[in-house]
Amino acid sequence: MNKQDADVLNILIDNGTVTQRDIAEMTGHSLGIVNRSIANLRAGGLVNDKLQCTKKAKTIEAEHAPQNAVILAAGFGMRMVPINREVSKAFLEVKGELLIERLIRQLHEAGIRDITIVIGFLKEQFEYLIDEFDVNLVVNPDYATCNNLHSLQLVSDKIRNTYILPCDIWCRVNPFRKRELYSWYAVSRKEDPASDVRVNRKLELVKKGSKESGNEMIGIAYLTGKTTDKLLKNLHQYAKDPAYDDAFWEEALYENDRMMAESRIFDEDEVVMIDTFEQLREFDSDSNHLKSDAIQIAADALHAQPDDIIDIQVLKKGMTNRSFLFRCFGKQYIMRIPGEGTDQLINRKEEAAVYQVILDKDICDRIIYINPENGYKITEYIDRANVCDPFDPKQVKKCMKRLRGFHDMKLQVEHSFDIFRLIGFYESLWGDVPSMYRDYKATKEKVLSLQSYIDEHKKPFVLTHIDAVPDNFLIYLDENDEEKIRLIDWEYAGMQDSDVDIAMFGIYSLYNKEQMDALIDTYYEEGCDPLVRIKIYCYVAACGLLWSNWCEYKKTMGIEFGEYSLRQYRYAKDYYKYAMCEIEKRKEV
Repeated sequence: MNKQDADVLNILIDNGTVTQRDIAEMTGHSLGIVNRSIANLRAGGLVNDKLQCTKKAKTIEAEHAPQNAVILAAGFGMRMVPINREVSKAFLEVKGELLIERLIRQLHEAGIRDITIVIGFLKEQFEYLIDEFDVNLVVNPDYATCNNLHSLQLVSDKIRNTYILPCDIWCRVNPFRKRELYSWYAVSRKEDPASDVRVNRKLELVKKGSKESGNEMIGIAYLTGKTTDKLLKNLHQYAKDPAYDDAFWEEALYENDRMMAESRIFDEDEVVMIDTFEQLREFDSDSNHLKSDAIQIAADALHAQPDDIIDIQVLKKGMTNRSFLFRCFGKQYIMRIPGEGTDQLINRKEEAAVYQVILDKDICDRIIYINPENGYKITEYIDRANVCDPFDPKQVKKCMKRLRGFHDMKLQVEHSFDIFRLIGFYESLWGDVPSMYRDYKATKEKVLSLQSYIDEHKKPFVLTHIDAVPDNFLIYLDENDEEKIRLIDWEYAGMQDSDVDIAMFGIYSLYNKEQMDALIDTYYEEGCDPLVRIKIYCYVAACGLLWSNWCEYKKTMGIEFGEYSLRQYRYAKDYYKYAMCEIEKRKEV
């Protein structure tokens, strides 16, 4: 029985007295297809000559009847910046209702009472739903590092005649039914260049080509029969493969670039994705969640109204903060919102003091607003800019020249960045959680032993960026098409030996030793004193351990940095050896 036959059978189960023309109108299939399907159903013993359903049809209906639902609600909802700091997308108020409550009520209307919600970010907000709607909650502990394929795999034992749906959709009409006869996946008639799938002429869902436009993926699906078995096999396989850490669950629904479920196509206004602040504002301008403190701050700073803040686009989540791009009165700006646990890591008053010192030095991006209490910051967006490519020697040379020019200004602030104190401080933030590294204690003792050499050879302290990594060098053309370089993100800056900035650039770039030495030679064009080079090795080791400890703290909050974290710890160990080897050589001479 194909999709068209099943659609016709669905109508006949409800009402065997309808005409073929009625069925065509209700299913959207042509009269010819309806007539052919009725013939197929008769031949298959599913309906009789009076178009009444047989026991065989009733058996099929029972086998495929919806049993439960899984709602995926674990993620950060990054594209909802700035709202997502305060509330999960599931709890956005749309048309006077919370999204997730509306979805649960619609499931109830279709007779679905067994509902499981997979949660992670802001998980505590979901707890009341247990009492209010008798739902089940399953926590995905890896929500910060893995996408919703892993969320679905956690509840794979539940998937059998199951609705799967995201938490961030608003459905005008109820998409759930008391009767389903086959597996389907929902898409919109709306075209979406970012979609992976399109509806072909046979109404199948296939992966689109690189130059094709796809159908907007709604994310609702109903899975039954053999489709479920194949999905579960893929889910278990993919969940073990790190290559699928960032994958959406739909990846497990493909077989040879074709979805294993039929298409169910909705009109544009029937199901609305609430994925961004702008989409919420466009769909429901009266939503209480549009009253964001971040938007109000931006409006006040630019002497505008909240409605003047438009074209909001989330920028890639940084290692410390979240930021979004927006337009106001024809100009573009970036607003930074501090990330989780940032208040423990950054002194915002000290950061504000740094910006006061560099404000007129033509070094950084233009600051429109900065709050020394909470770290909110607004800067002018720099157009036609790219960050430094750490593997392009020409770009690195330009950036090191710019960095050295800044160091030569010998600017002063009242606070310092104490690497060795902070190593211990970041470690203290772990609480009772031990290091992930079995030899951490020995590694730490070795790195701390380098402090005496550093103290003996360190330069007089000047204002040092500390986070002078490739991503913080913006290379752009100004209005006169002259190349400029700006150094951004000064939140860690303080008084320190300026050679620390060289070490930081190298370890963030994940340089090997040959590349690290080339970086040192690029900064010191006149040649680097061997004693200074050893000191920079010491800084690489110390800074590697510092950022390794920083990553371990972030991990306690569910934030993972993958290879970066592992490589930082490796820098601590390897560059201790390099430094000690060179120190011992000099003793022998």
